[in-house]
Amino acid sequence: MMDVVKIKEIIPHRYPFLLVDRIVEISSDAITGIKNVSVNEPFFQGHFPGDPIMPGVLILEAMAQTGGILVFTIHPELKDKPFYFAGVDKVRFRKPVRPGDRLVMKLKLQKQRGGFFKMQGEAFVDDVLVAEAEMLANVL
Repeated sequence: MMDVVKIKEIIPHRYPFLLVDRIVEISSDAITGIKNVSVNEPFFQGHFPGDPIMPGVLILEAMAQTGGILVFTIHPELKDKPFYFAGVDKVRFRKPVRPGDRLVMKLKLQKQRGGFFKMQGEAFVDDVLVAEAEMLANVL
């Protein structure tokens, strides 16, 4: 549904911190995004170089960016406002994400109050759950 060119029109992130390559599904309260994890990612140079895995905080950031795309798509009037992490709960990393994996992030909007948005996020590789978290974001 949305390629990286369109994504860059919605969120301000750029290389090396743009962690969403494609949006494949979006509705009024859910979104599915893709991050193709390349061996050329800069974090692999220092994050266990002999056994490279994607840092968990970057998996969370990829999910947060996907959630930001959802919020700015359903609320285009907020597009030019900053969107920040406000909290993360119930984080679990189930399996490592390695070079060559395709990270599929699914987020569902659970609650909205004012500028706060609570989402449930899950990340998968080959239909296997690799990470999950409840996320709270704030649009200022």
